[in-house]
Amino acid sequence: MNRRNFIRLAGGGTIAATTGTLVACGAVGSHYPAEAVEAWKGPVGETDARRRAVAYAITAPNPHNLQPWLVDLREEGVITLRTDRERVLHHTDPLGRQILIGHGAFLELLVMALAQQGVVSEVLLWPQGELPTALKDWDDRPVARITLKPGGTPDPLFAQVLLRRTPKTDFDTTRAIAPELLARLLGSAPAGAPLSVGGTVSADQLPALRTLCWESAKVELLTPRTMMESIHLTRVGPSEILQHRDGISINSPFVRAVSALGLFDRSAPPAEGSAAYKNAMGRFEGHSRTAMGFVWITGPNTRSDQIHTGRLYVRQQLQATALGVGMHPMSQAVQEFAEMAPHFERVHQLVLGQPAPRTPQDPTVQMFCRIGYPQGEVPATPRRPIARFVRT
Repeated sequence: MNRRNFIRLAGGGTIAATTGTLVACGAVGSHYPAEAVEAWKGPVGETDARRRAVAYAITAPNPHNLQPWLVDLREEGVITLRTDRERVLHHTDPLGRQILIGHGAFLELLVMALAQQGVVSEVLLWPQGELPTALKDWDDRPVARITLKPGGTPDPLFAQVLLRRTPKTDFDTTRAIAPELLARLLGSAPAGAPLSVGGTVSADQLPALRTLCWESAKVELLTPRTMMESIHLTRVGPSEILQHRDGISINSPFVRAVSALGLFDRSAPPAEGSAAYKNAMGRFEGHSRTAMGFVWITGPNTRSDQIHTGRLYVRQQLQATALGVGMHPMSQAVQEFAEMAPHFERVHQLVLGQPAPRTPQDPTVQMFCRIGYPQGEVPATPRRPIARFVRT
């Protein structure tokens, strides 16, 4: 669930000078187009309780910002949640686990938003059976059927929904995460959840976990098909960002200047030693090096457990928001493509002290996130309009 920069450059000196000129003239800025992030204002103009809830739920965190949710409102008093099969990650998430974690996050925000309106949600997962293991075999079966009934108790964490952000920048290494704050963050897990949470801010443990993040990130960056998956989802500059309102948005002044000069090449991974290569490597090395702590979610790995993971994960992010701390998934080590296998094994040894899982019932590291204090304002991520998700 990370944003990545991949830029192939030519004539760097000219680009740098042009960028400086554009910035001096006020021609570029790093903010996203207002329309692309309007979802973070909430359900403006929506009066139907179900559509209002969906308007909050589409702000849920999800891998590569694919927003892979479809919502069927054709049955009165019911919301049926399905997967958009065109919005999956065949290479970095070949089993669809992360996509379904994103569905769990959506579901949790949906339930919270309904409760805020005095509506109880009766959630039935997989009413027609679980989705198959292979993405190629996925069909239109529902992920969940949510029946609405009067009642509902507002959740205190709901106040953080539209404030929640995922920081994708280096953390402030001068500010340590207090053990007490970590305990409060981990305490956001609801009692009786089928999953376990853990974390550390210990100076003895951080170096190995930082190294794991960096080494696993390099595998994703240096494997052509996984690299290209991110490149194809990269949206450069205001026009592309506003057109798609999904994927990996890049809108820095430098990048916009390069785009204006027509010097982007997204047809192949950047060559080793190129500016693009160094940019991507430096970005992920910085993310890894500045991690001031880590939190994780572990448990079995059935399709239902993946949904439960997403519900728990977004609650942790909301709690992090309330505590003023940044929480950013470093998901590379828990990805399940072949080249990542050594790091998949390593993350289970470091977090659980046991080998990587061999069956869905074995303990699995479902989420692995760095925590720390962002050094500046964290922007909201673009979201598509609510109409793109709803079937009526």
